[in-house]
Amino acid sequence: MLRLTEVEKPKPKDDQLLIRVKANSVNPADWHIIRGTPKVARMAFGLFKPKKRIPGSDFSGVVEETGKNVTRFKTGDKVFGEYVVGGGALAEYVCVPQTVCGQVPDQADLTAMACLPVAGVTALQALTTHGMVKEGEKVLINGSSGGVGHFTVQIAKNLGVDVTAVCSARNLDFVKKLGADQVIAYDQEDIHQHQGSYDLVIDNHGNLTHKDFVRMGKRAVIVGFISLGHMAEVNLKNLGKRFPIAQFTAQMNTDDLNTLTKMMKEGKLNVHIEKTFPYQQTPDAIAYIEDMRTRGKVAVVWE
Repeated sequence: MLRLTEVEKPKPKDDQLLIRVKANSVNPADWHIIRGTPKVARMAFGLFKPKKRIPGSDFSGVVEETGKNVTRFKTGDKVFGEYVVGGGALAEYVCVPQTVCGQVPDQADLTAMACLPVAGVTALQALTTHGMVKEGEKVLINGSSGGVGHFTVQIAKNLGVDVTAVCSARNLDFVKKLGADQVIAYDQEDIHQHQGSYDLVIDNHGNLTHKDFVRMGKRAVIVGFISLGHMAEVNLKNLGKRFPIAQFTAQMNTDDLNTLTKMMKEGKLNVHIEKTFPYQQTPDAIAYIEDMRTRGKVAVVWE
């Protein structure tokens, strides 16, 4: 059960920043860790309860103190980034390494910046680091209206890619406005029967089968799975097939955060926030995203 409580104010280590948090965003990983699903994840995040009392990864805020080895930031800087995997960011103060932070541009909205790290870096690395996408290629993005998905569409267009996006019928107009060249409504057309051909298939939703990847793509990147069983099935069917499927967990770094910041400053990347909660309603914010129907991001603000 989540509840608000007082904890000791953290003290930064030599390579850390003490940040007074102004905003957070919530991600599916937050409620997966809290609920301990899928169960295999408990090996990493806590067998019977989460190892960390405080959930959350994304944050933005103001540097209040720096460790003696910090060189990239100073007191008073506005920063954004990701807390270490497993939680800890949904708090009034956080201590994080300087290597997982980026500088907030002048005049940028701190709430929007808090929504960028996990979802934005995941989208960028899915396309570039693991998808190795090239200008002019055709990409199918399954799950294109959520947190990661709506960034994936925009970043792909910035990279000169022809984008076919998959979403529900209610999100068609939203995804078209993001820049998708073609949009498929999965509740009007069965994606498992779709006959399109693409250089890269990115599955943010996690429901595509091995047969789907082979039928539609030359290579694939899987961001998430709907279940552990589905993940195992895809991996087993790919044994010996040598079809290029990449699965990954995003690795936070300043360079990728700066790339996203540059896109935002140039007006090429926008954060869509569906709903904002005050920090007192953090449990409600996490519950809100559990049905996996969120358009864009959900934020938490500290006043």
